[in-house]
Amino acid sequence: MILRCATGNPGKLAEFRTAAAALGCSWADIRPLDGLATLPPCEENGATFEENATKKALHYSAWCEEYLFADDSGLEVDALGGAPGVRSARFSPEGADEANNRLLLERLAQSEDRRARFVCVIALARKGALIATFRGSVEGVILDAPRGSRGFGYDPLFFFPPLGQTFAELDAGTKMRISHRGEALRRLFAYFARLPRS
Repeated sequence: MILRCATGNPGKLAEFRTAAAALGCSWADIRPLDGLATLPPCEENGATFEENATKKALHYSAWCEEYLFADDSGLEVDALGGAPGVRSARFSPEGADEANNRLLLERLAQSEDRRARFVCVIALARKGALIATFRGSVEGVILDAPRGSRGFGYDPLFFFPPLGQTFAELDAGTKMRISHRGEALRRLFAYFARLPRS
């Protein structure tokens, strides 16, 4: 089954495909939406991850025949009142990973509370109609300096205590097993597993 994905982020797309393989979902052929870069953009102005994921899924699913899913994900830091939250990718004016991480460390410089979580919400739609949403989260702490060269975004700063590593130090399979995105994807794939096969 072809599952369209509304993302232009190669890191996310790779993780989606890794999850499908790791979960034994050989039926899931995850492909980016054709011509995504040429379509009118969806304005991500929702106040929650659910709102943004739903807006994107409804918007982009109108441009294909297959099921389409879109995700909105980000980092919530307790000491910052849940920021950067839905603005995780645009936290700094530059919007690049390195700048976002640098700003995060600056904002936390005087804070002893480093608790944080990654959150991912996936919205599934078809032909402009919402079918369901699936949420995943993982708890961790923010380090004082980046560690690791894998992953993307805030992964080098996000330390996962049970494994004693940052997300940027984990291999792709391990990260997908414990991550927010992995949890949301497992719920998405479980939804399809319950559908009758024709």
